[in-house]
Amino acid sequence: MPSSVVRTFTDPDAYFAGIRNLQIDGLVLRPGEFHAESTRIDLHRLFMHRFAESLPRILKVTPSGMRAGILFAIDPEQPTMQANGVETSQDQIFAKLGLDGDWYLRSSAPCEWGTISLTHEDLAAAGEAIVGRDLVRPKFAGIVAPPTTALSRLRKLHEAAGNLARTVPDILAKPEVARAIEQALVESMVFCLAGSASNDERNVQHHRTKVMRRLEEAVMANAERPLYMAELSAQVGASYWTLRDCCLEYLGMSPKRYLWLRRMHLARRALRSADAERTTVTEIASDYGFWEFGRFSVAYRSLFGESPSTTLRRAA
Repeated sequence: MPSSVVRTFTDPDAYFAGIRNLQIDGLVLRPGEFHAESTRIDLHRLFMHRFAESLPRILKVTPSGMRAGILFAIDPEQPTMQANGVETSQDQIFAKLGLDGDWYLRSSAPCEWGTISLTHEDLAAAGEAIVGRDLVRPKFAGIVAPPTTALSRLRKLHEAAGNLARTVPDILAKPEVARAIEQALVESMVFCLAGSASNDERNVQHHRTKVMRRLEEAVMANAERPLYMAELSAQVGASYWTLRDCCLEYLGMSPKRYLWLRRMHLARRALRSADAERTTVTEIASDYGFWEFGRFSVAYRSLFGESPSTTLRRAA
């Protein structure tokens, strides 16, 4: 049955965890008050989301493998985003049509973005019916440039569905209304993909994608202890310079900075869930490899807008 829900968040972890069908590992990149809104709409076969975020962030996305989807900027005037290290301009979309592989989304400012997804079978059938060919290319994830009219139509339909979810969700839940919107969105999605020109030279970067996947595997396998560059390079099987180039392209930062930022977020999560009567900031900081506690406190306040002791007391 068609349904919709609009949710607001002030906790980044809750926001990242609330994006359905995707495993999200997110990092907020700047201090400040975080605010996000998500609109989820389930039609009969098509799922769509609309997101608005107040702070820049990096998302490492692990898709379920069950659906093929596209991602695009809702506001064509907003700063560009990075998808797998490639700058996505306002007249482009990011298409994830394959069955495997993580992808990275990086914003440099507050942003609004949307998604549409279908099962691989449904998208293949829609492509055959509308343009006479299968649009699901195996293991393809990259930037495509659809015709201007097709992308404009897609944005307008997406916005209209989002407005219904916010103002009159009961109307959107009616089966015939949902079917009409769904058919229009599917058609627009197919026209965007069928008429697009892909930048294969920049997007199909098999080696760097594999390096980033191995980097994440190494980080996750050592989530409870700090990693250092020599260890990371050995586990990934790549030189420091290769790791540096990949991280700068995909994440916008060096691997050292990325590892440090992850540890800071892990420490914050530990502080927020700890018992203030039984542990201290020093103990938690040291658990994540921070040994200059004065510097840790200053960096923590700069990143999260409060001292680590304040986070710990609030948890209690």
